[in-house]
Amino acid sequence: MYSNENFINREISWLSFNERVLQEAEDPNTPLFERIRFIGIFSNNLDEFFRVRVATVRRMVDIGKDEENLLGNLTPPELHEKIQEIVSAQQEKVQQIFQDILDELNQNNIFIVSEKELNHKQGIFVKKYFYEKVLPNLVPIMLSKKNKFPYLRDRSVYLAVKLMKKADPTDFAYSLIRIPGRSVPRFLVLPKDRKKTYVMLLDDVIRYCFDDLFFYFDYDMYEAYTIKITRDAELDIDDDISKSFIEKMSSSLKKRKKGKPVRLIYDREIPQDMLDFILKKMKLDNEENAVPGGRYHNHKDFMNFPEIGKKRHYYTKLPPFTHKDLPMHTSILRVLRKKDVMLHYPYQTFNHFIDFLREAAIDPQVKEIGLTIYRVAPASRVVNALLNAVRNGKTVTVVIELQARFDEEANIMWSNKLQEEGANVINGIPGMKVHSKLAWVKRQEEDGFRNYAYIGTGNFHEGTARVYADDGLLTADPRLADEVEKVFGFFKQNYRHYNYKHLVVSPFFMRDVFSEHIDREIELAKTGEKAWMILKMNSLIDPGMMKQLYRAAKAGVKIELIVRGIFGLQLDKKKFRENITAVSIVDKYLEHSRIFLFGNGSDEKMYISSADWMPRNLNRRIEVACPIYNEGIREELKEMLKIQLRDNTKARILDPGLQNNYNKNNLEATYRAQEDYYNYIKNKHHIVMKIYHNPRCAKSRAGLKYLEEKGYDLEIVKYLNDGLSENELKEVIAKTGKKPVEFVRIQEQEYKENYKDKELADDEWIKVLVENPKLLQRPIVVNGDKAILANPPEKVEEII
Repeated sequence: MYSNENFINREISWLSFNERVLQEAEDPNTPLFERIRFIGIFSNNLDEFFRVRVATVRRMVDIGKDEENLLGNLTPPELHEKIQEIVSAQQEKVQQIFQDILDELNQNNIFIVSEKELNHKQGIFVKKYFYEKVLPNLVPIMLSKKNKFPYLRDRSVYLAVKLMKKADPTDFAYSLIRIPGRSVPRFLVLPKDRKKTYVMLLDDVIRYCFDDLFFYFDYDMYEAYTIKITRDAELDIDDDISKSFIEKMSSSLKKRKKGKPVRLIYDREIPQDMLDFILKKMKLDNEENAVPGGRYHNHKDFMNFPEIGKKRHYYTKLPPFTHKDLPMHTSILRVLRKKDVMLHYPYQTFNHFIDFLREAAIDPQVKEIGLTIYRVAPASRVVNALLNAVRNGKTVTVVIELQARFDEEANIMWSNKLQEEGANVINGIPGMKVHSKLAWVKRQEEDGFRNYAYIGTGNFHEGTARVYADDGLLTADPRLADEVEKVFGFFKQNYRHYNYKHLVVSPFFMRDVFSEHIDREIELAKTGEKAWMILKMNSLIDPGMMKQLYRAAKAGVKIELIVRGIFGLQLDKKKFRENITAVSIVDKYLEHSRIFLFGNGSDEKMYISSADWMPRNLNRRIEVACPIYNEGIREELKEMLKIQLRDNTKARILDPGLQNNYNKNNLEATYRAQEDYYNYIKNKHHIVMKIYHNPRCAKSRAGLKYLEEKGYDLEIVKYLNDGLSENELKEVIAKTGKKPVEFVRIQEQEYKENYKDKELADDEWIKVLVENPKLLQRPIVVNGDKAILANPPEKVEEII
């Protein structure tokens, strides 16, 4: 039976999320080249949606399975039809947006030209590029009625070419050419012509050079139309017990590449005879599987459009900065013995985590390192640190999830590499995916072994850490780090189960723990006390948790939701509208962190988590939510939630009609969550040291060198040349907590001759130092509202 609960269907909600991505491409306030990038993101998202979700719906239609898991009141055939209707409308919209972007590019003297628009000089350039870079990667396939139709790769773009003779149009042939998207860039930037910049798609470079490709034949006319196939990405894993899991996965990945076609997109201008020929040879149903599109496919490549714009065409760069507690040449493990450290990506640098692993890899007292891998970067420095840890004699345990969708091949490669080096590699847990983001370090110390840990919301991936908004806790708190060791104990021996008093581990306890927190708020509301929660996640679609939220709202609990993607609550009833608000933020960074905050009377409870509230996360995955005990860190995360809730620039209201209207509250000022939080964290953690420096003084040079080696951003004041005002010097000395007379160099001849044994007031000494800057002790270093005479240089540590 179909669910009759008051929920929004998952697939329909996801399409609404992708509409929000498309809004960013449509928004004229989004910088021009960022709009192009959002076209690419929208297209890439849609590809994955068809490969995974639409393929699943198709199986429901064909086989009739999983109907009980559908949310909303749509049958599988109705859902499939609704998806096609929405996608068709979005595709029309994206074409119009793309045309608007092209017009704006032209206004900025940037032109995307086809093969028919090249002048003579450009043509020579394109021909040379074709011969040198493109032609070696092309092998046309000639088609015929007799030969078997070639296998088309998933998500690759092909040119379907019709070769003809001017003298006899009835004499023709068909050919297929795969556009080599990996080995050759999709875009070619042509030489500038005065102030104009020209860009050409690789598709049109090939079209321009058909004569050079098909010269073997007698044809002199060519027409070419793009087609692209999207295949079912489901893995069919062999149950042969004689094979290892890696062997099964490798075999399954090969089968995936030949998965059932989900849709064929073709250029709507393609001649009917050619389209009929292709559909017949591929055994595709014209109505359901074949969709007309524009001249170019794989708009996902626009994510890598050439950077030929001006500064105003891109987002203002927000460079990641270091955490104030982790300057260069600092032992992270030593810092963690004193306090927890929370890292906020992409605002702070991911290098801190690499440094954590590197230190563990070379520390002689570290005996064991553990890490969970779901996705890592292609040339992963994280894995490199683990390999070096093995070479340094550490026991290294790596849990690699081989079923991380679309990263399976990379994870198999890393699994083999780590095993070859001597690491203990665990390829997931039978029946469950390992999605938790954990690192664990076990170190021998004076009073026995001590555990250190990292518990995060995002993958250990240097690339995504620059564009995904995530959080990660570095800690040596035994309440947390010792339980991370228990999780790795479970990974090693699945038959051993542990009791966790602090970490919340899925699928064992997470649903129950969060349900208990919701129940607690309901009880508070029933007694008339203030009851509330703020929940931030990527997706909220689990029926059980959504029913709990409905119950809480009916009881009077105030619920504020920040959900980037799939959202299943149907907030059309008055009780729900009064007590539940929900927004989604889509901006320059992908919101990926999960933070759960419960009022709990006067004793707030906060967690960060690797898990969304989806059935797969709560029922079938190893996930970890971590309580935040450090008051300062809790305030940082709470401030993030507040900042996101008042966003009136990039936040959309999640309403039953899926209208994606912008949240226009608080219009007395402009709030943009990601930029506002960057500034908040930077003001709190980013240290810019101001040094009052005399280059001729050895002690001052030593102080400057010390600060440079520590990696601080510096503001250098050469006060002998630039001078000092009385107010400035007065303020600086006040920050030291000392008297002005204590900053007078009594060994100077000027002092001995004019000021020795004189008793002057503080203001008088300030005037003396301003008029005679050589008398000022140096170097003075200022950090915010603190300052110190950095002699010796190590005294700087007192003001950090």
